[in-house]
Amino acid sequence: MDNLKMHTPNKADENFKKLAELFPNAVTETIDENGVVVRAIDKDVLMQEINTHVVDGKEERYQFTWPDKKKSVLLANAPINKTLRPCREESVGKDGTPGGFDSENLYIEGDNLEVLKLLQETYLGKIKMIYIDPPYNTGHDFVYEDKFAQSTEEYLANSGQFDEEGNRLLSNTENNGRFHTDWLNMIYPRLRIARDLLGRDGVIAISIGFHEMCNLLKICQEVFSDRQVFSVSVKTSGGKPNGAFNISNEYVVFAVPNDFIPIAVEEDMKEYASPYHGMNLATFTQDERPNQAYPIYISLKDGAVIGCGKSLAQRMADGTFVGHAKDYTYDYKEAPEGAVAVWPITNKGEQCVWRLIPDRFIGDWKKGYIKVVPINGSNTKNKYAIQYLSGGIIDKIQSGEIKTYRISDNPEIPTIDIKDYKTAGSGIASIWDDKSFYTARGNADIKELFDKKVFSYPKPVDLILYILKKIVPDDSFVLDFFSGSATVAHAVMKQNASDGGHRKYILVQLPEICEEGSEAERAGYKNICEIGKERIRRAGAKIKEENPLGTQQLDVGFRVLKCDSSNMKDVYYRPDEYEPSLFESLTDNIKEDRTPEDLLFQVMLDLGVLLSSKIEETVISGKKVFQVEDNFLIACFDDQVTEEVITEVAKRKPYYFVMRDSSMANDSVAANFEQIFATYSPDTVRKVL
Repeated sequence: MDNLKMHTPNKADENFKKLAELFPNAVTETIDENGVVVRAIDKDVLMQEINTHVVDGKEERYQFTWPDKKKSVLLANAPINKTLRPCREESVGKDGTPGGFDSENLYIEGDNLEVLKLLQETYLGKIKMIYIDPPYNTGHDFVYEDKFAQSTEEYLANSGQFDEEGNRLLSNTENNGRFHTDWLNMIYPRLRIARDLLGRDGVIAISIGFHEMCNLLKICQEVFSDRQVFSVSVKTSGGKPNGAFNISNEYVVFAVPNDFIPIAVEEDMKEYASPYHGMNLATFTQDERPNQAYPIYISLKDGAVIGCGKSLAQRMADGTFVGHAKDYTYDYKEAPEGAVAVWPITNKGEQCVWRLIPDRFIGDWKKGYIKVVPINGSNTKNKYAIQYLSGGIIDKIQSGEIKTYRISDNPEIPTIDIKDYKTAGSGIASIWDDKSFYTARGNADIKELFDKKVFSYPKPVDLILYILKKIVPDDSFVLDFFSGSATVAHAVMKQNASDGGHRKYILVQLPEICEEGSEAERAGYKNICEIGKERIRRAGAKIKEENPLGTQQLDVGFRVLKCDSSNMKDVYYRPDEYEPSLFESLTDNIKEDRTPEDLLFQVMLDLGVLLSSKIEETVISGKKVFQVEDNFLIACFDDQVTEEVITEVAKRKPYYFVMRDSSMANDSVAANFEQIFATYSPDTVRKVL
C-alpha cells in the first residue's frame, strides 16, 4: 500500500521537473542562501536551448511588474500543510434541515489563498464560472496581508498566514507607500491558482472600482493570456462626487475563452424575436452579382412563396435584357396571376441582390430555411420581406445537432424553440445601466432578509443573476472566494428555482470579525461568515416559501468546511527534526483532536474526490466505514481492523480503499491484507495514512 502525501503540491518543484525532463543539460547544482547544495536550472543553458531572443536583465520589453512580484509568484507555488475540516452542526441539508450534510453546495471558512491551494487538484478544470468581489483598494477598505518582509524559510512556512500579532487583514490607506503594491501582491497569487480551476470553457468575472481597474486588467491579461479579457461598466448609483467627477459606475472585468458564446436568455429575445435575418445583401450591386438579382413570387392569398423569376444574369444570357446591369429596372408588375413580385431592394429604395441564386433559394425554402414576413407601411415598394436562418443555425441543422426548426408559412415543417439558440442581441453589452444593479438594490436585498443593514455594499442579486444566465449552464460549479454576504449563493438558488437547474456553488470567506459597534455586531453576528451562512438559510427558506411546489427538489443547503492545520502530526512531514527517543511517545501520526470525518475529507482532497460527493456511513463488524460516491472510495479509520472488515470492503470492489497505517488488528491481518484484495478486488487502489 502507498502512503497518501496529505499536503498540497509544490508547484515550483513540479515546474522544475518539467524543465529538467525537457532540458536535462540545463540541470546543475548551486548553493542556496543557507549554504546547502541544491539542484537548480542553469539560466544561460536554458536560454540557449530555447532560442536566441530570450530577454534577460533590464532590457526594454513590454511587461507589467511591481515590487515583490517575484515573491507573489513564489507564494502562489508554495505548498501548505493544511486541510478542510467538516462542521456538521453549522451545515444545512438539501431541504433546509439544520445539521443536514447531503447538500452539494460548499461554504468554506478560511484564508482564500490557502483554500484555493487545497482545492486546486480536486477541482482542477471543473469550475464553469468564478465570480469575485475583492477589496477595491479605495484607501479605506482592508486587504489581505501576505507578509513578504521575512526570510525565505519564514516566508515559505508562513505561506500567507497570520502575522506575529495575529492580524490577517490590514487597512490599506492611501498614504501607504506600498498602496498599489500590497493590493497587487494580494490579488495576483489568488488569480494564478484560480486560473487552474477554470474549465477550458470557464469564465471569471471580477467586480472592481476605478482605483485598481487598470491594474486588474493588466494582471488578467497576463494570468489569463489564453482568454479574451475585457471590462464592462456597471452603473451603480445616481452618482457620488469625487473631485471634478461624479462617479456613478463600477466595473466587471471578464476573462472568457476565445470561442465564448453567451447563453441566449429570454430577455434578449424581446427585440430579436426570430433567428431569421433579412435576405437582402446591400453590399453587392447587380453589376457584381447579376445571378442574384431576380423576383420572388409571393401568393396574395396566404403569403406563401410560389416560385421565383429569372435572374438578371439569365436574362442577359437569353437576350431578354440587353445593356449594362446597372441600368436594369425592376418591374414590380412581373408576377403570375394572384401573386406579387418581391425584388431585392433596400428600405431606401436602392437596388441590391438576394443572398442566394434562384435554384438555391427554392431548395432552401423547401427545407424551411426561408420564410416571408409582411411589411406594414409605405416606405418601400415591397410589401413582403424575405428572411433566412443564420448560417450557424443552418450548419447545426445540416450536422444533425438541431433536429427541428421553425418556418411560419410551411405548417408541414416542425418548429424549434428559438430561445435555445444564440441570435442577434444575445451578446454581453459593454455598458450595464439596469437600476436593479444599483448598490441600493443590494442593500435592499439584505434588508428584506434581515430587517436591518448587517452588511455594507453587498452586490445585488440581480447583477449576479444576469451574469449566471449569460454564462452558467444548469449543471455547473460556480466559485466565489471573496464571498462576503453570500450573494452568489442567493443568486444560484434563485436561478435554479427559476429554470430547474442544478448549479452548485463553492463559497470561500475569511471569518473577518464584525466591527465593534456595527449593526451586525449588535444583531449578534461575530464575523462575516456567520452573516453569509445565515443569509443562505433565510434566502433558501424564502425561495421555497414563495414557490413550494416548484422548489421541492431545490438544494437550499450547504456543507460547512473550515480550513485548519493538517490532521497529521509534524513528524509526518518533518521527521528529520525529531530525535529517535521522541518516536517512542508518538504512538500515532494523527493529531488527537481529529475525527474520522476530518480524516475522510483530507483523504478526499488528496485523492481528488469532489467535496460535495455523497457520503454514507455503515458499520462492518463493529467498525465505522465511509462509502463515498457509491463505493468509489471506501475508508475506515478505526483501530483493530479485522480480516472480516477487510474482506467485506474488498467484496464491494471500491476504486480506492484507505485506512490508517497502524490500524490492523494483528500481524495476521497485515499478512493477509494483500491476498484478500487480490482475491476479491485486485484493481482497488489501496492507500494508508
